[in-house]
Parts: sequence; structure tokens; C-alpha cells
Amino acid sequence: MNFLIAGLGNIGAEYAGTRHNMGFMVLDAWAQASNAVFTVQRYGSIAEISFKGRKFILLKPSTYMNLSGNAVRYWMQKLNIPTENLLVICDDLNLPFGTLRMRKKGSDGGHNGLKNIEQCIGTSEYTRIRIGIGNDFNTGQQIDFVLGPLDEEQKSTMPDICDKCIEGVKAFATIGAERAMNFVNSKAEKH
Repeated sequence: MNFLIAGLGNIGAEYAGTRHNMGFMVLDAWAQASNAVFTVQRYGSIAEISFKGRKFILLKPSTYMNLSGNAVRYWMQKLNIPTENLLVICDDLNLPFGTLRMRKKGSDGGHNGLKNIEQCIGTSEYTRIRIGIGNDFNTGQQIDFVLGPLDEEQKSTMPDICDKCIEGVKAFATIGAERAMNFVNSKAEKH
């Protein structure tokens, strides 16, 4: 059984380690822990990880955040991935830093990557894990904030955040989204 796991972010060294690249950070951590290697392919970088009879295709779109849906749609079609086997990982301004929220469907919450995915695949009924980045910025400073780097304390918590996300994705594929949500959403609140 194949699952497409799309981690959202922006390509380029200037975006590495920024709050908007949480999805990339999780997939990079998972690939590194699994000795998987990303290869540059059409619309993104792809790595494959197998776990308990499931194959995870990790996708880091190369389309920039606002056009993430093009990459997600392409790889869903190419690999014949049904919507129920898609999981998107992204940052969320509306959650405190490090808080995780898994949902089986929902609004884009003002996130341009999610908005574009919904437009491209024609539904908002796909599973997503949102990683809180907080909203500690002044009016009009949102873009600078999301494209800004994590501070040292936040960087130090990233391995734990990534591990929880990865476990959440594995749970999604093995025990289903409902039970995985209980695991991810309750686990994340123990900060």
C-alpha cells in the first residue's frame, strides 16, 4: 500500500531552517533516520521509505509553497495514490510553537500551500499535520515571520517535533487517521 507524504516548504538555501519549511524539516529528518535519499524529479524531490508493508513516498515540492498543489496532484496521479492515502505536513501560524494538529479534512486556515493543494486536487478532504510556529509578530510582519529562521530554543526542540510527526504519519498508515489523530493531537499537548 502506497502513501504520498508531502512536506511543504520553499526550495533554496535562503529558506532552509525557516518556519515556513517545517514540512521539509520533518521529511529530511525522516529520510536521514531511515538512510533514504531524496532524488530530484519532476515537481519535487522524492524519497521512499518502507514500514510494516507500507511504502511512503516522501515529496518535497520544488514549486514553492503557493504552488504546492501542482506537485501533489502530479505525484498522486503518477503513482495512482488515492486521496485517503495523502498526508500533507505544513506550518501553522494559529498554533503555539511545536503543537501538532492532525485532521482528516478542513479549511486551508489561510495557508497558501494548503489552499493551492485543495484547488489542484479538488477537495479539502485529505489528512494533514499542522506544526505550530506561533504568531509572535507585529501587524504586517507575517511574511517576514514565516520566512524567518527558528531561534536556538526552537531549533533544539525540532528533533522531538519531527519524531512526533513521523510517528503520527506511521500511525496514520497503520492504524488509520482517527486513531492517529488521538495519538498525535494528545501527544503534542504534553509540551
